[in-house]
Amino acid sequence: MMHLLTSPEAWAALLTLTALEIVLGIDNVIFLSVIVSRIPEHQALRARQIGLALALIFRIILLSLLVWLIGLTAPVFSFSGYDFSWRDLILIGGGLFLIAKATHEIHAEVEADDGEGDQKSAGNAFLWVIVQIIVIDIVFSLDSIITAIGMAQDIEIMIAAVVIACLIMYISSGPVSRFVAEHPTTKMLALAFLVLIGVALVADGFQFHIPRGYIYFAIAFSAAVEFFNVLAKSNRKKARKPSA
Repeated sequence: MMHLLTSPEAWAALLTLTALEIVLGIDNVIFLSVIVSRIPEHQALRARQIGLALALIFRIILLSLLVWLIGLTAPVFSFSGYDFSWRDLILIGGGLFLIAKATHEIHAEVEADDGEGDQKSAGNAFLWVIVQIIVIDIVFSLDSIITAIGMAQDIEIMIAAVVIACLIMYISSGPVSRFVAEHPTTKMLALAFLVLIGVALVADGFQFHIPRGYIYFAIAFSAAVEFFNVLAKSNRKKARKPSA
């Protein structure tokens, strides 16, 4: 352990891997922000805490099972010239889940479904949110940890990077969730991002890798445009106040 603390290579690996884990965690934060926006605020806070705690737990458990995890990339069957591993199947299933969930939420937004019919079963709604968070945490954790295995060789560095990334995800999830809830257009944009991420996961499952740089550039560019749109809307409201 001491040689890691005094090794420049270890610190460089930690910083690089932490940055990568934070970038990979963006998907998780977006999903959490959208999924908790349809339940009451006090339940949304608990859901975010549970979801991110589970994300950390899943990542540490998977790191502890490195040999088994590496075996997930071994082909288990072939179809139409493609070799599929358990990792591929999990990515395809998770991607389809994201696409279906985002499409359902977009439909609810367009149809102006405010969720009033679900208030009688708030406990069931909360439980369903947690189940969905667990499913997507497993998918994102798998992708995140396989990246960690490829980037670093020491499990201590991997665990440290994962813990730091999850703490940053926890700190950022609250403001992101509130912003999404307060601005309906940003929620629609976030749902579109989820569809995009889901397509990328399915493509990865079929061994067709879409460079994440393209996806994150599209997300960053769209988010910047939406930020200026929200800012302009806020300024227009302020300008109309004196004449009211």
